[in-house]
Amino acid sequence: MSVEKQNDKLLIYELTIRLFGNKQSQVKPWGSLSENGTGTFRDVSDTALKNLKNFGMTHVWTMGVLEHATMEDFSALGIPKDHPAVVKGRAGSPYAIKDYYDVNPFLAQDPSRRMEEFEAMVKRVHAQKLKLIIDFVPNHVARQYHSDAKPAGVLDFGETDADTQAFSPANNFYYLPNEEFAIPEGVHLPIESPHPYFEYPARATGNDVFQAQPSINDWYETSKLNYGVDYQNGRSCHFDPIPDTWLKMRDILLYWVAKGVDGFRCDMAEMVPVEFWAWCIPQIKAKGDIIFIAEIYNPLRYHNYIHVGQFDYLYDKVGMYDTLRELMEDRGHASGITRVWQHESGDIEKHMLRFLENHDEQRIASEFFAGKAEYAIPAWVVSATQGRGPVMYYFGQEVGEPAAEAEGFQTNDGRTTLFDWWRVPQWQKWMNEGKFDGGLLSPEEKKLYDFYLAVNKLCRKSEAIQYGNFFDLQYVNGGGQSAGYDESKLYSYLRYTENQLLLIVTNFSRTQTYQTSVRIPELFWNMAGLSPQASYAYKEIFLNKKVKGSFQATDGIAVQIPANSALIFEITP
Repeated sequence: MSVEKQNDKLLIYELTIRLFGNKQSQVKPWGSLSENGTGTFRDVSDTALKNLKNFGMTHVWTMGVLEHATMEDFSALGIPKDHPAVVKGRAGSPYAIKDYYDVNPFLAQDPSRRMEEFEAMVKRVHAQKLKLIIDFVPNHVARQYHSDAKPAGVLDFGETDADTQAFSPANNFYYLPNEEFAIPEGVHLPIESPHPYFEYPARATGNDVFQAQPSINDWYETSKLNYGVDYQNGRSCHFDPIPDTWLKMRDILLYWVAKGVDGFRCDMAEMVPVEFWAWCIPQIKAKGDIIFIAEIYNPLRYHNYIHVGQFDYLYDKVGMYDTLRELMEDRGHASGITRVWQHESGDIEKHMLRFLENHDEQRIASEFFAGKAEYAIPAWVVSATQGRGPVMYYFGQEVGEPAAEAEGFQTNDGRTTLFDWWRVPQWQKWMNEGKFDGGLLSPEEKKLYDFYLAVNKLCRKSEAIQYGNFFDLQYVNGGGQSAGYDESKLYSYLRYTENQLLLIVTNFSRTQTYQTSVRIPELFWNMAGLSPQASYAYKEIFLNKKVKGSFQATDGIAVQIPANSALIFEITP
């Protein structure tokens, strides 16, 4: 059973700093920073990081680090105040960057020493043998972008633009000459401004909207950056000479690498030409072991962004996430997982980043998704163990956060807010006033946490899961080939190396226990260099470790699998 070994499997933990450390329990919709509170860099403490290390994590993605537009006033620090008409929520969007060379002042205990506090957090992360990922937001910036922290000699975005031209490869922005920007209809302003927002000429909006008045559903708080693609004239590309935006962005990445950042989650990476990434990423990787993760949603572009763009990992949203979500919502068909594998097999699979929650998606426990956190159990086992690529948590997932409140700009939609000063109630139970020990969790909530911990431990110690091969068993058990095997609710597969063989069986039914036999075909035994006529021992190594026995290779393994569960068997000669 030979296999090409790769690096250990990555386990990534995404946390929004201003929510992760916020201990405030009394909050109000549209509340200010002083009213609702915030977490800070110091809340990503040694205690918190030790917990994440013990939880099995390898990387921490601290979301919302770079200075972004906000309705709070930090002009006393020399930071120009943002106009509320082009800020979403009282806190503002972490993806409307105002200064690529600075961190958010509200994330520091002493805002005047915010960079020192960020650098101290980086050191704490590294002291726990963890690696740090931050966001890189390359496609758009806040409408009032202004860097007051840029190094000497660095010019701001747009500083030398010819704003009378709709497009020029030398410009950083796209313009709408002779048109004034208009605030979308229906924008709610929770605070007043002494003057209206003024932008002339209007710049194109971040989600490729080339009109002076975007809609309220557009990314109206952002301006699209120009990488040399003329979108209004056939998307013609002008990459020679190297566009100024390319040079600026490369230097920004190098700046953060020099501060100890180990990787970048690249927001809406597919909205930036792959040619930029192919030019830029190798230059950054030359400085060290830096990883790049692409937020990407078009499967037709996966190969290009891996092999040309040089990304290490891609979001597996339009594929595994969407398929598993249907199953968690008690719809869909388990054999859909096979179709995802068939599409991503070969040179793509190990590059796919699996997740069930992140800051953009609804919480599993919310009424808008599965309704109960426990319905993630079989789906998470598949996410974490089916492939060699990374798996990612969003903080609070492991304790069943339902995001059941309307926070202000963020309505009650099952998502934890990006835009408001707020709390995360279930997470606060685990945080337990900074102890990070789960002391306020109920027994059921602790059981959920222990489930995720068990998955993580298995991922960290099992070579078959870390870098083993994969064999789908759906085709040989479905269609009535194995009695009692409901291929719409059951999904089974093998992970294996020359030293370890695992059989993983998952049951997505919310109510039904299945009694069946999971067959392993002769094809597999021959491929693996094992005898299809021999007998083998098996034992469950995950949650029901008392289950063990032996079986003839030709007969399969008798399995009783409860509703909404997973079994993982280690098979030995």
